[in-house]
Amino acid sequence: MARSPYGNYGHAILTAAAMSTPDRVALTYCGERSFTYDELNRTVNRRAHALLAAGVTPGRRVAALLNETLHVAEVYLAQAKIGAVTAALNPYWPVDTLRAVVEQSGCTAFVYDSTVEGVVAEIRPSLPAITTWINASDLSDGSDASEEEPPLGGFHDDPLALYYTSGTTGLPKPVVHTHASSLATAQIWLDVPRGPDAVFGTGAIIWGIGFPAIVGPALYAGMRLVLEQDWGPANFLRVVPRERVTHVSQIPSFYAALLGSSEHEAVDLSSIRVIMLGGEPLTATMLGRIKDRLPDAGVYSYYGQTEAPYTCMGRVDDGSTPLGSSGRARTGNAVRVTDPSGRRVVDEVGEINLSGPHRMSGYDGLPDKTAEVLRGEWYVGGDLGSVSPDGVLRVLGRREDAILKGGVWTQPVAVEEAAAALDGVAEAGAVGVPAHVDGQDAAEQRILLAVVARSGHSLDAAKLARALDDILAPHQRPDHILVADALPHFEDASGGPGKLLRREIRERHGHLLET
Repeated sequence: MARSPYGNYGHAILTAAAMSTPDRVALTYCGERSFTYDELNRTVNRRAHALLAAGVTPGRRVAALLNETLHVAEVYLAQAKIGAVTAALNPYWPVDTLRAVVEQSGCTAFVYDSTVEGVVAEIRPSLPAITTWINASDLSDGSDASEEEPPLGGFHDDPLALYYTSGTTGLPKPVVHTHASSLATAQIWLDVPRGPDAVFGTGAIIWGIGFPAIVGPALYAGMRLVLEQDWGPANFLRVVPRERVTHVSQIPSFYAALLGSSEHEAVDLSSIRVIMLGGEPLTATMLGRIKDRLPDAGVYSYYGQTEAPYTCMGRVDDGSTPLGSSGRARTGNAVRVTDPSGRRVVDEVGEINLSGPHRMSGYDGLPDKTAEVLRGEWYVGGDLGSVSPDGVLRVLGRREDAILKGGVWTQPVAVEEAAAALDGVAEAGAVGVPAHVDGQDAAEQRILLAVVARSGHSLDAAKLARALDDILAPHQRPDHILVADALPHFEDASGGPGKLLRREIRERHGHLLET
């Protein structure tokens, strides 16, 4: 029996829209080029035929080191159509990490673009398993490859791609997503309002899990996708008014940077209607600053991980979802919290469990690690939280981030939120540092708080400490406050700050609490 083409990710995401709305603009690239759905589909088809001609066949694993956002979109979709398995490499990895990941990936082909040619030249001699090297420029518009639909080579539960975790310890883990799980992720906008002229803006973060979490949903929903190379605050302020961007997905740290400067004040950002925020806690202070600047935008919190993207979602600025929570499981997904015995609990802190058709199938080549986190239908990834009786998830953070002071556990966000609410503070990061005090529990910690001033303000650590003493419980009060020029963030290629790296705060400044 023939398999339905709608089980193929590339066909369902792009070709279906090209069939129904061929003249709608699908993608705008850096303000220079635009593609209708029909034009983008025909371009992707040419890439697919060129890949087939180069020997990329269904099921073949292809390492993709692409930094140009247009190449990412075209090549990932082309490989999806023909059934190749994309190993989505991070162009910001150190060379040694990149080489080791490719060695373990099982890839025999490698596609790259001009931005990484130097890195490719460096690693190529040490990767004998790669027998086919493809420069993305060889798949260019000048190709005489056919624009007809290629033979579809992957469907449903066939693997689509390896997307890698951030790899805070050891090598990044390869997360296997299928055509089916990626299509389930693409249904994000079923739970968020959008209009016929919706425009989604984003930057280079689309390599990796950003592709099925950003590009796929935008095209699947028939939106116009605005692709930029840089999505940092400066370019954001240029692109939003130029393209009339309506939808964005970022982390709260982006708005700490954007609104911590005065550069945004004269820019027209009124087109923005939906702001999706996740990856780190959204404080009441930051929500207030966002709404003061963008009063007409709906602000949504979301929660998920590479292994189960965008599982929960809720609007937090209109009272429909409590601030500090990540909403309810979105359509077709499930969330629960379990105690150490695996029993489901309500209004109690425990481990967050995620489930749904969007969940990964496992870690490639790592059966033991897969077994640790996949428990029946559930993914249990080490985050702590609670669920209300009506299904609202509140994420408390990673188990390893929790701070034990005075025999009481607290999450760093409680300290950070209090600090960020103080006048002049743009951003705050709190970490626990081993106390090493005789007679105390070996696990006992002290709290180090690092803060960054808003533009035009100066901060005094002693004054901040006195203010926090008035509003925080004793076990939450910082033992040392550091006024820093900036806080460390993960480099995610967005152009703006990525997730706050608390571990790096501890490593850089933990000595300030040594006794």
